[in-house]
Amino acid sequence: MVLKLEHLRKIIGGILLVSLIAIGFSNPFQEYLHIPKEITLFEGQTANLSKAIPVSASLSSDNSNMEINDKDQSIALKANHYGKDEMLLELAGIPIKKVDVKVLKDFRVIPGGQSIGVKLNTVGVLVVGHHQVQTENGKVSPGDLAGIKVGDIITEINGEKIEKMSDVAPFVQKAGKEGVPLDVAISRESGKVRTKLTPLKEKGGENYRLGLYIRDSAAGIGTLTFYHADSKKYGALGHVISDMDTKKPIVVENGQIVRSTVTSIEKGSNGDPGEKLARFSSDKKVIGNIEKNSPFGIFGKLNRKMDNGIMDEPMPIALSHQVKEGPAQILTVVDNDEVQLFNIQIVSTIPQKFPATKGMVIKVTDPKLLKKTGGIVQGMSGSPIIQNGKVVGAVTHVFVNDPTSGYGVHIEWMLQQAGINIYAKPREKAS
Repeated sequence: MVLKLEHLRKIIGGILLVSLIAIGFSNPFQEYLHIPKEITLFEGQTANLSKAIPVSASLSSDNSNMEINDKDQSIALKANHYGKDEMLLELAGIPIKKVDVKVLKDFRVIPGGQSIGVKLNTVGVLVVGHHQVQTENGKVSPGDLAGIKVGDIITEINGEKIEKMSDVAPFVQKAGKEGVPLDVAISRESGKVRTKLTPLKEKGGENYRLGLYIRDSAAGIGTLTFYHADSKKYGALGHVISDMDTKKPIVVENGQIVRSTVTSIEKGSNGDPGEKLARFSSDKKVIGNIEKNSPFGIFGKLNRKMDNGIMDEPMPIALSHQVKEGPAQILTVVDNDEVQLFNIQIVSTIPQKFPATKGMVIKVTDPKLLKKTGGIVQGMSGSPIIQNGKVVGAVTHVFVNDPTSGYGVHIEWMLQQAGINIYAKPREKAS
C-alpha cells in the first residue's frame, strides 16, 4: 500500500511539474537545474540557492542540522537533508537537484582602509637599464655585451652574495684594475644564468664601469586590506608591485610598511587616472614587515593591530561564490589619516573556483568620493570592499577610460596568499 501511494505521489508530481512548465514556470525550473552541485558556507551563514524562487539554506554550527526556507508558497519545494554533506531538492516527490554541502569553521578578519607606506628591498640588485661607457675605443656597454638584460637580478659576483648596490662597486674596481672579468650570477624569469662581465675604464677618468643602471629598493603607498588578529598576518594592495622601469614584478627579499598620511588628491578623468599623494609618517615607525609580493598583493605580519575608527572588530568574510552584484562599500583614506566609508556598486562578480585576479568589476557611486577623487585613484589599491556586513574583497585597478570604475579581487584569494587557512571544518559536537 505504501509503495502504491509513493508511486501515485510521483505520478501526480510529474503531472504538476509538466503543468507548471506549460503555464510559464519553465525559467524557474531551468534556474534550479543551474544551482551549483556544491555549496560552501561558514558556520551560521546562509546561502541563497536560487533567484527565481528564493530558497535559502542555513546550517547549524555542529553541521548536523539544516533548515531550508521556501519563500514562495505558490510552488512547494522540499529539501531533504541526507546526512551531513548533502541535501536533495524535490518538487512533489520529483528530485530536482542534489547539492553537496560543505560547512567551514567561522572565520573573521578586521578590515583595513588605512593608508600605508611601502618599502621593498629586492633579492640582489635589479637591472633597470643599460648605458654606454665612453672608452678610449668608443662607446660600449659592458653589461649589454655580457648578455645582461633589463629585469635581470644580479644575485652573486665571484661567488659572493649581492644584497645592495654598495656591494657591487668594490668588485667592479678590483676587476677593472686587475683586468679579470667578473663571474656574475643572474636570476631572470627563464631561470638562473651565469655570465662573464668585464668592467671598462671611462675615458679621462679613473673609475671602471659596468654600463648598467641598477636598483636595490622601491617605495610607494597603498591601502591596508585586512588584519587577522590570531596570526597577526595582513594583506594589502590587492595586486603585485612592479618596478616602474622594467614593468616586472619585484622579487622581494624583505620590506617594511609604515603609516602614511594623504596630503592631496590628483583627481582622475577619462584617459588620465588620478593619484593619492602621500608622505610617510614623520616618525617612520615600522608597523609591519613584507614577506611576499604576489599578484594578489603584499603580505606579512603587523607588529600591532591598526584601528580604522569605523570597523575595528573582526568581521565575517564571503567566499567568491557568495559575493553578489549590488550595493557595497569601500574603506579608504582621502584626507590625512581619516578612514571613511564610501558607497560603490558591484557591477559583476565571478564565482571563481581557483585563485584569480580581477574577480569583480566595481563602480564608485558615492557623490562625496566622486567629487573628491573622480572615482578610483592610484594609492586606493587594497581598499577593502564590504557587502552585507562581510569583507568580500579589495579594490585593485582603475579603468583608464572610466575612472569611476575598476576591478576588485576576492578576499578569499588574498587570505590564501597570506598563508591563512580559511577552509578548516568545525569540530563536530558530541551527540
